[in-house]
This record gives sequence, C-alpha cells and structure tokens, in this order.
Amino acid sequence: MQAAGIAACIVPTADPHLSEYLPAHWKAREWLSGFTGSAGTLVVTADAAGLWTDSRYFEQAERELQGSGIALMKQRVPHAPEHLTWLGEYLQRGARVAVAPDMLSPAGERQLRAALQAAGIALELQDLPAMVWSDRPALPDAPILQHAPRFACATRAQRLADLRRQMQRTGATHHLVSSLDDIAWITLLRGGDVEYNPVFVAHLLLDARQATLFVTPGKIDTALAGALREDGIVLADYAGIADALGTLPADARLLLDPARVAVATLAAVPADVCRIEADNPSTAAKAVKSSGELAHWREVMARDGAALVRAFRQIDARVRAGQRLTELDVDAIVTGERAREDDFAGPSFATIAGYAANGALPHYRASAGHHATLAPRGLLLVDSGGQYAGGTTDITRVWALGETSAQERDDFTRVLAGMIALSRARFPAGASGPQLDALARAPLWAAGCDYGHGTGHGVGYFLNVHEGPHGIRPPMPGGSLVALQPGMVTSIEPGLYRAGRHGVRHENLAATRTAPSSEFGEFLEFETLTLCPIDTRPLQPQLLDADARAWLDAYHARVRETLAPRLSGADRDWLDARCAPLAA
Repeated sequence: MQAAGIAACIVPTADPHLSEYLPAHWKAREWLSGFTGSAGTLVVTADAAGLWTDSRYFEQAERELQGSGIALMKQRVPHAPEHLTWLGEYLQRGARVAVAPDMLSPAGERQLRAALQAAGIALELQDLPAMVWSDRPALPDAPILQHAPRFACATRAQRLADLRRQMQRTGATHHLVSSLDDIAWITLLRGGDVEYNPVFVAHLLLDARQATLFVTPGKIDTALAGALREDGIVLADYAGIADALGTLPADARLLLDPARVAVATLAAVPADVCRIEADNPSTAAKAVKSSGELAHWREVMARDGAALVRAFRQIDARVRAGQRLTELDVDAIVTGERAREDDFAGPSFATIAGYAANGALPHYRASAGHHATLAPRGLLLVDSGGQYAGGTTDITRVWALGETSAQERDDFTRVLAGMIALSRARFPAGASGPQLDALARAPLWAAGCDYGHGTGHGVGYFLNVHEGPHGIRPPMPGGSLVALQPGMVTSIEPGLYRAGRHGVRHENLAATRTAPSSEFGEFLEFETLTLCPIDTRPLQPQLLDADARAWLDAYHARVRETLAPRLSGADRDWLDARCAPLAA
C-alpha cells in the first residue's frame, strides 16, 4: 500500500464469479483477517483495520478477531457507520483506495466509485492481497461430472436452445456467463470446487452456433468432453477467457449480468463491442423447477426425513439417558445418517447445531475449540441440509432435550405459528416474497418480538442451497420484487433469538404451486416439501389457533404416512410419538 500510494485497501468476500461461497483460492479476506464467516468486508489503512459483518456473525467475529488488531465493525446497526461512510470520514480528500478487480462486479464498481467520489476519494483497481499472499492455494481441481440423466430432467440441447432464444430477444450476438450455478445448470454438469455447493470454476461464452466452456484442463475426462462437443460445447483453458473476449468482433453485442461477472474478466472486451447489461436469463429459468425435478425432490425429502428421524431419535435418546454428546456429535450423527441414503453427495452447508445460548446465534458453527455439551434440559437448534442428485435439502428443527422454561415454550410456539401462517398462505399470482414476509412475523410482532434475517431464500436443484432471484424478506428501498411462480422452491424459516439464553428457528422448504382461481384472478399457494416431525413437547397449543393446530396435525399425519414404511423398531416408535395428533 505504501509503495503504491494507497491509503486504504478494501477486501470483500468475492471471487471472479461473484459467488456467495468461495474456493480457497479467493478467500483473501479470511486469510488476512482470520475471520471465517461467509460474509464480511475487510478494510485496511496505514494505521487501522476493520472487519464489517452482520449480526449473524458478531460473536464469531469477536472471537476470531481477538488479538489481531482488527476491529469488529457491526453492519446495519444504528449509529454504526458502514465501511464506505467510515472511509469517507477517516481518509483525507484526494486519498486513493484499492480493491482487486477480480472481486468487484461492474455494478459494484459503479456504486463504489460514486460513493468514494462523493468524499473526494479515488478508486484504484489493484489486487494488493495477491502481492503478499505467498502461500495462496491453487485453483481448485476437483473433477467435473455429468449430472445423472435420470435426475437432470432436461438435455443440454434444450437448455442451450432456450438460452439462445433469450439472447435473440435482447438483441445479443454473444452471452458471457460467469456465475457458477448458472453454468452448472446450463451444461448439466456438477463439480466439487466450492465446499457444499456442487459447482465448478468456469466461464461460459455463447454465440449463435457454439458455446465455449473455459475450465482448468484435466477436470473433464475425454468421454465427457466428447459428449459436450456433440452438444455444441467446446472446451478451452480457464485462463483463456480474456483472449476470447478480446477477439470479439466489433459488431458483437455481448449480454452479461453486471452483478455476476468481475471487472477483471471484462477488461479485455474491446471498447467498440456493445454491452447489454441484464440479469442472466438462466437465473430466472433455473429458479422454476420442472414437474420431473419436483418429483425427484419429493422422493429426496422422504429419504432425507427418514435419515433425520434416525439421527434425531438417537440424539434425543442418548442425551435423555445421560450420555455425553456435544454439538460436534450432532453434526457427525446427522451427516452419518444422511450418508446412508442413496445418491447422497454431501452436506449442502455447514451444520448449525446450537444448544441453549449457542442457538441464539443464527449462523453459529461449533468447532473443536468452541462447542457446548448437551444436557437433558433446554433447546437444541439443528439447521442442516443435504446435497442429493435428486435435490437439495435445508431444514431446521428445534428439540426439547428435557425440561424447558415458559419463555422457551412461548418462543418456540410463536415462531411455529409464524411458519404455519406463511405455509398456509394463499396469495394472488404476481405477489412477491417481500409482500408475504409479514405473515411469518405477525405472531412475533404481536408479542413485541422480531428477527433480523430474511424469512426465506430460493433453493437450487442439486445446486446452491441459496439461489436467487426470489426470496422472502422485508421490503427494502430500491429492492426488486420478484414474483413467486409455480415451481419455485423457497425456504420458510422465521426465528427468534434471545442472546445468552436460547434460539428458535423452524424451517421447511416449500414449492409454489397454483391454487384454485376465482373471479378475482389467479392464485398461488405453497406445497410443503420437507418431511420431518416438529417437536410438540415444548409447544403451547393454546397459542395456536384452530387452523394452525389443524395444519400441524395434517402435516404430522403426512410425515408419518410417508416415513413410517422407511423406518423400523425404535425409530418407528419415536416417529409415531413425535407425529401424534395434538389432541392425543
């Protein structure tokens, strides 16, 4: 920084594909700061450094930053400056701030330049972390595989033809795709370059006749390369994307998503090439699952539910019997039971097993150096998921390990009331997640409570567990309202967290489907996909209205009917007990 005349360096959590979860090669922020959370921005000046992250990670960041000289800067907290505001106040006018161009999108660059320029600060595109990262991990080299045709429910020819029709509608002659989940979906390929997400590092460049997949050589075997070539996809070196873009003809019209490609990737595009900035057409297309994909997903949910019953029954019985189990054991047991199921590829994210006070940390992760031992009292929150060739799962359950307090029972029930209210919702076609978010919060608001995270996120089909463009969250100024459509799969996960005491979150995945229409138009509703009992032992039924109690009984009847044939012995008995009607 001193040699380059840079007053501050911004290190975001990003890669050239603007991914949410990063390969180790691009975890510069984590390497520099020691903070391992999935979201955060590091700012380094000559005499100060700060790590900005949100409330999900406050306690984790405080622990991991201790002794580093890096200050925790809390995001979205009243009277606490965001990092750009802080830079504007901390630096003198005329100062220069650097950020790596492979960690910044064109949309992000424009926003960053405007904010800094208002404070008289210049932005420089320089990758300073790379200059000091002497032991930087290599690019990931996991093999790339075909998504099994019986689960893919589509062909590459179909996907490419649909994509080219969308290109024609925008007037594009070429289309650059850098987002990894889009590339995996378009090509019907899966990989292992990003932990928990079955994607691979690549770029995809299409024109009217051919598609070029830029990947590290050796990751695709000869047979698969031949199959891709027959479908009109040729392979090139991952590092060759700049040369390919640099040789685009002057009359080319390049379609790209300005939020999902890096500035560095586009640097070689000739100035006379017209850029068409719009959302990747594949992002909206893959969000709407086909009937075949949903059929596979329902079967996956049954297998996932049976695995979780085996896991949770074991945890419940062992803790109540006085055996010693920790939060780390919970993760091992849950993952081990899932691994017994067919077509299981691995967890879809790091398991969150938070007992008692640790459950109040929405993105808590137990570690060898920081975890709790379970006891036969209080609440255990387990948020986990699996990647299967036929679908991706994400579920949160809260279990009473013994005696619970009145407040724990009250919180447990109010959060459940919110999940049920949204799960039961019927809404007009064209409605978006932000318009429905309040349904899940109303039972909590009535008690003067709330939670700080969104209520639901889209989920990929054997892809990323977090998938756009839709979601369920409070409305935001300037935020887009993406209409929910039949076939979209979304989590429904309200929560309530009392710091130092306990946390509650109930989560199911649900598919949007058509509902009976009326004289007022077309309507939609949710089909709950997740199949796993909800613990009724800490429930206060009097806080649920008759419709909510009926929904819960009907849900448990369906869970029992579906899972019972897959279980036996103590697991079957435990399922029966957990699925008993409330009246019983």
